[in-house]
Amino acid sequence: MAEAADFQGTPSPARRWLRRTGALLAGAPLLAGLMQLPTAVPAQAAGSDTVSVALDSLSPSAPSDGDTLTVSGTVTNNGKQAVTDAHVDLRTGALLSTRSEIDTAARHSDDLQSGLGTEVGGKYTEDFASLSPGVAEHFSISVPVDKLDLGQDGVYQFGVSLSGKTAAQQWDQVLGIQRTFLPWQSSEADTKTKTTYLWPLISTVHVTAKTGAGELQTPVFQNDDLAKEIAPGGRLAQMLALGKDLDVTWVIDPDLLASVDAMTRNYRIQGAGDTTTAGTHQAVAKQFLAGLQDAVADKEVVALPFADPDLASLAHNGTSVTGSLSHLKDATDVATTTVKTVLHVTPNTDFAWPVDGAVDPSIIKVATSAGADKVIARSDSLQETGGLTYTPSAARPIGGGTTAVVADARLSTAFQGDLTDADASTLAVQQFLAQSLALNTQTGKQRSIVVAPQRMPSISQAEAMATAITALQDGNWSQSQDLEAAAKAKPDPAATTKIPSSSAYPSALRKQQLPRTAFEQIARTQDKLDSFQVILTDESRVVTPFGRAINREMSTSWRGQGSEADSFRTSVESWLDDLTSQVKLIDKSETKLSGRSATIPVTVQNNLVQGVDHLVLRLTSTMPTRLEIGGKPYYEQPVEVSGGHSQSVKFSTSANANGRVEVTAQLYTEDGQEYGAPVRFDVKVTEVTPTVMLVIGGGVLLLVLAGFRMYTQRKRAAARRADEGGGPDAEGEGTPDAPGAPEAPGTSEATSLGDTEDAEDVHGPGNPAAHEDRLQEESVARPREDDPEQPSDPTPDTAPESADPSETGERVDR
Repeated sequence: MAEAADFQGTPSPARRWLRRTGALLAGAPLLAGLMQLPTAVPAQAAGSDTVSVALDSLSPSAPSDGDTLTVSGTVTNNGKQAVTDAHVDLRTGALLSTRSEIDTAARHSDDLQSGLGTEVGGKYTEDFASLSPGVAEHFSISVPVDKLDLGQDGVYQFGVSLSGKTAAQQWDQVLGIQRTFLPWQSSEADTKTKTTYLWPLISTVHVTAKTGAGELQTPVFQNDDLAKEIAPGGRLAQMLALGKDLDVTWVIDPDLLASVDAMTRNYRIQGAGDTTTAGTHQAVAKQFLAGLQDAVADKEVVALPFADPDLASLAHNGTSVTGSLSHLKDATDVATTTVKTVLHVTPNTDFAWPVDGAVDPSIIKVATSAGADKVIARSDSLQETGGLTYTPSAARPIGGGTTAVVADARLSTAFQGDLTDADASTLAVQQFLAQSLALNTQTGKQRSIVVAPQRMPSISQAEAMATAITALQDGNWSQSQDLEAAAKAKPDPAATTKIPSSSAYPSALRKQQLPRTAFEQIARTQDKLDSFQVILTDESRVVTPFGRAINREMSTSWRGQGSEADSFRTSVESWLDDLTSQVKLIDKSETKLSGRSATIPVTVQNNLVQGVDHLVLRLTSTMPTRLEIGGKPYYEQPVEVSGGHSQSVKFSTSANANGRVEVTAQLYTEDGQEYGAPVRFDVKVTEVTPTVMLVIGGGVLLLVLAGFRMYTQRKRAAARRADEGGGPDAEGEGTPDAPGAPEAPGTSEATSLGDTEDAEDVHGPGNPAAHEDRLQEESVARPREDDPEQPSDPTPDTAPESADPSETGERVDR
């Protein structure tokens, strides 16, 4: 590579004579001092930091024949002494023939030790009688281009300098300079470079996994930052306003579209804890989307996978975690639908864009796994090794039907850094145009060049980009081209197609990647979502918001924000845990069974808005020899519960022995996966014992014997009365009472018993009726206080359950 050329030029004879005379006069008094001092500081170096020159604007950025060049900026005296007889000069330097010479010159743009170039002079200067310390003075100089003595087409170094005197150095000298580049293409170039400029419309993650109750599922945003970005004057609003008039390829993250579209309706902002506030920027969102729809109506739109997933992080840390690649496929599938729905255009989803265009074999493999067959790389990653003397076209076939679209690194990185100062912005624009023209003059072959800038340019960066693209479109050496056309252009056979190894991936980028633990957490959340959705009657209300949230967890925008990314993933998983816990079993206290069989109820509570089904409730006895459920060690029943309701499921049990038995209730999905936490409770069995049965049986026997004796005695008494009366009386009492028949009127049990022969033995003397009462009392077994209760099979002997009331508000169903 050639060295950077110094500024060259020959001063006029008169100026040269004056300088020499001044040098001699000034040098005479110093000669004695130089004889005594060991060293001396060169006069030019002494003033290198005295004055700073800022070049705020240069218009037109790429002049052609007949144009007038206007240069404006400020000069600031940074020294402690006033600068007198100051004047601002324009200087034309040498023609720079290579792109590397431009790089070198840019690194020394304000160095006084480099060549100064030729002064334009004449009336194309601006004078200042004095520059006070710390004071900035504005200047503006206009000069016809033909006064610059530009020769052949190409890139010239161009400088603005300030000369003057100080009290310590009483001679005219250059005290400060600022160099830039002047692209000079006087007329239409014979061969123009086809240039594709990507215009990225990408933001950070704004929407959480939470949604509100109701059919519209009101989304919840992390904050209101997106409203600031799309409001007039905001970053995205500026990108839209600038890009609509440019010949560019729009590269859009569908998540941004979905988020802004959600803002056009009711939405809420996450507050402290679980509080939210209503969003109020619906009008701003509608205005932004309407403007974007108009801007892209006839432009090429490339849609990235939803939420712009970090392909390098996925390739290096995620592929070893099961299921990670499926999220990339899902994000790609939803991209087309989102763009069509919001912008009403069909996007191109064939392109993958790794961070900074850095690639290795694993990144290429991941990038194409979701269907993309073109990968946007960058020339500082896919470097040329064949010794080409020119920059080849972007398209490179790299095997397997995949094309690497290699963006030019110099052009793509031209607008990085802080460009808030007009000086920095102007220098960036001029350097970009210089590199573009130098590229075009390398060879007579027409090439397709792609520029892929940073993903999220700042407002000042976007403004500088727009200025450069406008100048490029108006220039004489470049023509615009879509990205798809650049990818299909004929590849240069001499261009490299070798993908760098994984070890060549930049360490600075590797440090910013999502760790493996991030993908493990994502996989865990997905597993929970899979288990949850199968029980829902309307799973889309949950799958859609959580699916998009999982896509956002893999976003490229998390680079450099590790703690924020971790917090977002945790919030998504925690919210899903909260929703799944709304379907649960109500805790039970100890249950008592005083019989051989009983019914045990178990309550399932659903605090979700939507109903749940496809659930099975299993009740298991830990001691089936003592307590069986449904005649088995465990029994299952299907469960369906409407939203906001509870349902009791009853299980029949049978006891075989006394004692305490632990019982476990557990919900399962229909495919046998456990759902939620189990509920364990004790069942105390108090089964009827043989001793109690003997006591009860003895009492019953006594009652039977007493009844039999009473019956026989009554029969004898009736027979005796019949013998004494000679037959039945007129009232028809001749027939003995049948067992259980009512007595004849006027006949007492005591009287009939008293007429028998052994009445004395049975009743004893005195009170026959009292004796019979005692006999009956003795014939009935009296229950004792410690006797067990009798079986109560018809109704369950369980403590009533009290389900907690459902919480208010949306508990799910998203």
